[in-house]
Parts: sequence; structure tokens; C-alpha cells
Amino acid sequence: MRVAMKLHPVILPLTTEEQGLRGRARLQAQSRRAREALARSCEASGVRLGPLEKGDRNTPLPFQGTFWSLSHKPRFVAAVVGSAPIGIDIEEITPRTEGLLDYIARKAEWALADRTWETFFRFWTAKEAVLKAVGVGLAHLKKARIHAILDTDNLIMDYASRLWHVRHFRFQNHIVSLTHDGHDIDWSLVLEPHALDDPVPVPPQPQA
Repeated sequence: MRVAMKLHPVILPLTTEEQGLRGRARLQAQSRRAREALARSCEASGVRLGPLEKGDRNTPLPFQGTFWSLSHKPRFVAAVVGSAPIGIDIEEITPRTEGLLDYIARKAEWALADRTWETFFRFWTAKEAVLKAVGVGLAHLKKARIHAILDTDNLIMDYASRLWHVRHFRFQNHIVSLTHDGHDIDWSLVLEPHALDDPVPVPPQPQA
């Protein structure tokens, strides 16, 4: 039996220049930075980064038995590797259209917490992290339900006849959600772009 590794999720900022890009160039910059975060997670986890390939449903395929997940937003990216299917998602907490509150969760789920935008993004990122771990898209969002809120940083999701534990991390008006199976979690957060001047080398990856 393979021993579950300690999880080392990594959060990196995009530089001012990268944030100023538009269209495809911006997405490419976010992808490169997310892969650097993944390389750092591999280094901290003691595993070698392998080819980052995806399956038929655009699902990340494990390399050498190591599972991986990425997430990127305009200002920050997040990445993690693990010994079992895993999902990570990051969002900036900012008000959206009111109708999205009822889209993301049902009345019974909202009864578990205050109806705020912080809770909305807590629910949203938790659900998306679980769907990433399973390898399905946002079309299954309503099938993933909040089962219980344990405390401000932990909740349990119910999806596909399984209960999923999710841990949260908050910083600079952002929230990150990470699936885990009771692992110890060592979050790594880089806030200043100048700290990226000496990046971890990322091996060449197959072209999409």
C-alpha cells in the first residue's frame, strides 16, 4: 500500500506584466505560472514532475502514480500534487450577480452558513475542487452538495455517493479550496512577484 504523502499546495502571484496581458497571451502566462507552482509542489513533496497530460474529458492524467491539479485566476495561481485523485481551486472573493447565490447552493446548504459572498466562494471553490478530483466538469455542480461545515477552514462535500473533506486557505481577499483525505497540509504562499526571480525549473511539456 502506498503511504499518503503530506500535501504541499503552492500559491504564486502573477507579475504586473503578466496581469496586464490580454487574451491568449494572458492565459498562456497563467498556465506557465501554474505549472511553476506545480513544480514547486512536486519539489516540496519529494516527487519528480512528469508529463502533464490530459485524458478525453480534459482530466489531468497522473504521472508515475502522482495526481495533480491546477487553478489560475487573474492575480494568483494554485497547484498541488498528491498520491490520490486531488482537486484545488482558487477564486477572488468579489460580489457577483445575486442570482448566482441560489445557483451555487440549495436552501438546505445555505442553512449551514451565513448567506454572504465569502460563503458563496467557499461553496463554489469546494465544489469545483471536488469535481476536479473526480474528473468531471461544472455541469455536475448541482450534484455536489455541502454535507457539513466543520469549522471556518473545513467542510465536507457529498458527491457521487462519497463524502469529500475540503480544506480552505484565505489570503488577500482570495480563497483556495483543496480536497484531502485527512492529510497534513503545508500551504506555501508567495505574495511578492520578485520572489519568482529564481523559479523552479519546469521540464518541457507536450503541446496541447
